[in-house]
Amino acid sequence: METGRLVAVFGAYGHTGQFVVAELAARGFTPVPSGRNTRALGELADVHGLEARVASVDDPASLDLALAGAVAVINCAGPFASTTGPLIEAALRARIPYLDVAAEIEANLDTFAHFRERARDARAVIVPAMAFFGGLGDLLATAAMGDWTSADEARIAYALSDWRPTAGTRLSGAVSRERRGDFRLRYRGGQWERRTDAAPTVQWAFPEPVGRRPVVAEFTMADVVTVPQHLAIPDVTTYMNVEATRDVTAPDTPAPTAADESGRSDQTFLVDVVVRSGGTERRATAAGQDIYAITAPLVVEALDRVLTGRTKAVGVTSAGEMFDAPDFLRALAPRIAFDPHPQKLIA
Repeated sequence: METGRLVAVFGAYGHTGQFVVAELAARGFTPVPSGRNTRALGELADVHGLEARVASVDDPASLDLALAGAVAVINCAGPFASTTGPLIEAALRARIPYLDVAAEIEANLDTFAHFRERARDARAVIVPAMAFFGGLGDLLATAAMGDWTSADEARIAYALSDWRPTAGTRLSGAVSRERRGDFRLRYRGGQWERRTDAAPTVQWAFPEPVGRRPVVAEFTMADVVTVPQHLAIPDVTTYMNVEATRDVTAPDTPAPTAADESGRSDQTFLVDVVVRSGGTERRATAAGQDIYAITAPLVVEALDRVLTGRTKAVGVTSAGEMFDAPDFLRALAPRIAFDPHPQKLIA
């Protein structure tokens, strides 16, 4: 093994983790699968010819052994409320970058709140939510901002052809709901609000071929955490098409199934971001296939840029603050079709 290229992947045997392992290998890294499920780790390691390292977030010494010799760690193991803290601590002890694919907004908020000063002082790199939810929307919002130093609002709308949740998505969602109780969260006037009313349903005019669709507004996702961390935007809202919200909340919606040799499902997505300053709007969109599979090139591209010094910040940092957003998004072609200036604006 080329020890300079070892990357620990915690939760490597999960649905998204397996895509991350494959992406790392394809880009010349040596993944080190890690987690607490000995059997699942062994099966994954045998398939790829890798060294598995059993570890648990309840055992710091095991995490230290799992990260030994690695140049970075990618955390793919939910619920992230339980895994982010111990893994970040282990990364800080090992003095290596930490990235995760967490979509749990409470876990994302915890990461920024609990580790910002320590990571900055240590000149460490911690990139949370470097995934479809969180990282992609943040990069698009940053690209749409361009040379603006502030804006009045950012709106991030998702159109998914369907949303077949993984077991991890269901578990993470349950943990988030338990932590929030009967409240939902939205970001207004530069602060978080806890709401008990139902989220509104509105119309969103997506670029063609999707077109106008009903969406659930204030369907708060990780982007609402990442964007305000570095962009001066007091109102940040995420929207989800109604069909996808029904899929993800229904108890009998099946898990995603592979539709090609890479393991991707046939799900498609369109992410449409509009930032507004006064009477002027700027827009950026991205389209692709399979929200879980696309997380792998997102987080591995981020890792490669961190390791090669193509970064703009240190500490706990959102994707758009850490990287050159337009360049990053263009680098994901052809798996993501990025358009920085669609002509069709919201009516």
